[in-house]
Amino acid sequence: MNFTVGFKPLLGDAHSMDNLEKQLICPICLEMFSKPVVILPCQHNLCRKCANDVFQASNPLWQSRGSTTVSSGGRFRCPSCRHEVVLDRHGVYGLQRNLLVENIIDIYKQESSRPLHSKAEQHLMCEEHEEEKINIYCLSCEVPTCSLCKVFGAHKDCEVAPLPTIYKRQKKQDLTLLPRLECSGTNPSCSLDFLRSSDPPILASQNSKIIDSELSDGIAMLVAGNDRVQAVITQMEEVCQTIEDNSRRQKQLLNQRFESLCAVLEERKGELLQALAREQEEKLQRVRGLIRQYGDHLEASSKLVESAIQSMEEPQMALYLQQAKELINKVGAMSKVELAGRPEPGYESMEQFTVSVEHVAEMLRTIDFQPGASGEEEEVAPDGDEGSAGPEEERPDGP
Repeated sequence: MNFTVGFKPLLGDAHSMDNLEKQLICPICLEMFSKPVVILPCQHNLCRKCANDVFQASNPLWQSRGSTTVSSGGRFRCPSCRHEVVLDRHGVYGLQRNLLVENIIDIYKQESSRPLHSKAEQHLMCEEHEEEKINIYCLSCEVPTCSLCKVFGAHKDCEVAPLPTIYKRQKKQDLTLLPRLECSGTNPSCSLDFLRSSDPPILASQNSKIIDSELSDGIAMLVAGNDRVQAVITQMEEVCQTIEDNSRRQKQLLNQRFESLCAVLEERKGELLQALAREQEEKLQRVRGLIRQYGDHLEASSKLVESAIQSMEEPQMALYLQQAKELINKVGAMSKVELAGRPEPGYESMEQFTVSVEHVAEMLRTIDFQPGASGEEEEVAPDGDEGSAGPEEERPDGP
């Protein structure tokens, strides 16, 4: 029986690989996904770079990841289903990575890099029937053959069996030879010469079993190594999540501290403004009181002048002389009235309410992180006695 090794691509497997490749195409760049791959809430996948380009185009005012400005996030639409994706302030870096798709891409690339005629694609082909695979075993001739040889060819009168059945039976026989390899160093049958002089089929079966065992051990080691690497990746992703959580918590504490500091400044500003308002009101009340006093005096003096002028025009001498004496006394009394003194020079100035904040601003600029300080420390309440000397103590006494 003549047969040869033929190479035929598995059409079903090639078709499956093509379909798999179509599923691994990014809808934006139309290329195979480049890691990292992110999964959207609608379960569609994108290259993170492509997703970031779409997100930046939809949110031009969004700050980049390295910016110190806190952004409020944004949104964009999935290019596959047009579903609106709402992102937090981390942008596309807050999306979950699809490790399954990344692993499938790695496997696909490994399979694609293999030679065209791989081991899985090698088939024993019948030399007499070129299109027929070797799929049965002739028990009479002890050779593999094809189905057409059994029906029409040289093995039509022979006893045959399925090729997998004979393969399993031969494998079991080969396993019985393993004890012959398990011997001590003093047994001469374990020497290299004995292995070389053994029956060739037995030696080939033994070598095949050793190779299978070594390959199995190697695969097991690779799987165990992959598990360890995956565990390390998981741990590092947990570390990344912990870093983000801790940073978020510290940002909240930092905002609270600065908000409390701003509240203290606002409170102090309100106190100083109230002191300034009180001083303004007191000075205005005093000056306005003086204005009313001088106004009353001016009005009385004007009325007296008017009465004196009318009296001087009186034609009757007796009545004129009677009123003149009284008017002279009133004019004399009015001229002797002493009015309250005017405000001293500079009374209107408010320069004493000037506040110097340069040293405070310089102190605020020195605020920095303290690595040894705990974030849960209670805020130290400012001492109410310090700095209590307000503008009230510096205000000059009124006249």
